[in-house]
Amino acid sequence: MTMTVAVQSLHETYPGQYVTDIRTPCPDIWQHNPWITPIPDNDPEATRIQMEYPQINRSNQTPINFVSCYTEFLGEKLGRPLYARSNRPFIYLADEEKNWLTMLQEHFTHGRKTPYGVLVAGSKCDYTIKQWPIEYYQEVIDRTLGLFQWVQIGEAGHNHYRLERCISVLGDTTHRMLHRLVYHSAIGLGPVTYLMHLCAAFEKPYVYLAGGREPVTFLCYPKMHTLHTIGALPCCQQNACWKSRVVPLGDGDPKDKQLCEHPVIGLKTPVAKCMAMIQPDDVVSIIQRYARLAV
Repeated sequence: MTMTVAVQSLHETYPGQYVTDIRTPCPDIWQHNPWITPIPDNDPEATRIQMEYPQINRSNQTPINFVSCYTEFLGEKLGRPLYARSNRPFIYLADEEKNWLTMLQEHFTHGRKTPYGVLVAGSKCDYTIKQWPIEYYQEVIDRTLGLFQWVQIGEAGHNHYRLERCISVLGDTTHRMLHRLVYHSAIGLGPVTYLMHLCAAFEKPYVYLAGGREPVTFLCYPKMHTLHTIGALPCCQQNACWKSRVVPLGDGDPKDKQLCEHPVIGLKTPVAKCMAMIQPDDVVSIIQRYARLAV
């Protein structure tokens, strides 16, 4: 998602000077992108660049933003000045995609338009430290019933608890289905995840449950509300901790050694203290601000 900024910035900075194609695990992100031109793998005039974002390693010391990391890296590889010319990623939907019924209209509301929010309430095993208490997600849903219909998304195989009083499409969306779902939504809620970047691409507000893992400046979009705890605990007093897991999973992954210093046990799933410190009240107040705009 953030690499779309690099490609867009390259063509806006040097119009007509480059032809670009991509090879990524998620080609759906690039569908209808006007800056992509098919280039054969064996084209002798093509230069292949393995994209990386090493700038992340100085995110605790400098105000580097994720959307600019790939862009700076690409400029360095090309040996030309290149800076991010956008503060959000790009997803391009065809007009027919925009006009299709949403998943809610097709399967749940019989064609009627309903203001809804999209949330991710789970985590992957690699970074369980991103988990906000399941109980808190449920409380937010219960307290905002009537303001938004909530839709729970998530990839099959990841750690997701089915929430009550919301529509679940867990494991039921392709990438393009998810893009359209977010495009028609009113708001998003969750940790640092795919949904965050989709909301930014479609200029939707997003309530970002950050805790103390990432620097505040590293992940920042115009309509994002960041709830962080940097400076509130000894482990993230000066900088973000960048830890991986709350408790060890015993799967042999080196991330079992990158553990939270203050785990909170006794909830449906262990969470980091910095995440548990973010209260449902904090989230509900933000959601209420946007409810009147979604009518």
